[in-house]
Amino acid sequence: MHNETSSSRIMRRLTTLFPSEFLEEHAEELGVVERDRKLQIPAFVWAFVFGFAAGESRTLASFRRCYNSTADKTISPGGFYQRLTPTLAEYLRDLVEHGLDEVAVPDAVDADIDRFRDVMIADGTVLRLHEFLSNEYEACHEEQAGAKLHLLHNATDQTIERIDVTDEKAHDSTLFKTGPWLENRLVLFDLAYFKYRRFARIDENGGYFVSRLKQNANPVITDELREWRGRAIPLEGKQLRAVLDDLDRKYIDVEVEVEFKRGPYNGTRSLDTKRFRVVGVRNEDADDYHLYMTNLTRKEFFPADLAQIVVG
Repeated sequence: MHNETSSSRIMRRLTTLFPSEFLEEHAEELGVVERDRKLQIPAFVWAFVFGFAAGESRTLASFRRCYNSTADKTISPGGFYQRLTPTLAEYLRDLVEHGLDEVAVPDAVDADIDRFRDVMIADGTVLRLHEFLSNEYEACHEEQAGAKLHLLHNATDQTIERIDVTDEKAHDSTLFKTGPWLENRLVLFDLAYFKYRRFARIDENGGYFVSRLKQNANPVITDELREWRGRAIPLEGKQLRAVLDDLDRKYIDVEVEVEFKRGPYNGTRSLDTKRFRVVGVRNEDADDYHLYMTNLTRKEFFPADLAQIVVG
């Protein structure tokens, strides 16, 4: 009885993730089904998942028999095998990627984080002081005094790695220094630390970062890391902000190119470019995206994983 309950739960979860309408529409977009619709895509997919792929005997003949036992119309061996095309393989791969994107498991994120030497969090907070201290701790507003506490927190060891106290006007960003200490460390930033040159230096020192994307950041998309077929809007070559309002997909996963100025050298600052990854996770309540910039690869972290790292 326990196995039957478990199987029913799995089937219910999968059919929720992949409703028949979704399976049919995407198959039509890719050209998997012909006009006479002799091949019933939902029956084909579930025969593959629960019959052919899950059984001990994995032959094409058993796959066809499993399909014919559930479909409204049977297909001859020749007609069935003719439909096993590269396009069909692409379709099945799309379904796998869709499923992986939809069911990111938080526990899997913790396992991936273990590969970093440390996970660091840079943060700053303002301390309001008595106005008598305004000469020493200048605030952003007149007749006030304020200090700013800058912290570099080691989340792995649960320790404070660095602490600085400045006046309120000092920018958080100026207190974060890049260098070899970043190697194999993951740093989580809020918007106060957003700077392309800083991200480039972290990458060049063998470190990793995840940061929320600044509102005025509008990099050019150079590649789509999650492939969308059919009627999907092409993004390559467009500026990120120009396409956001036209998208309704749950995740955005693209490579972008940014331009920034290097540090001073011989009295000049040269322009440079760098490619990073931008991930968007749709916020249905606000009808927009939570956007993040990172140098972590899709192979290791899916979009939902990155969102979980930042939130969790």
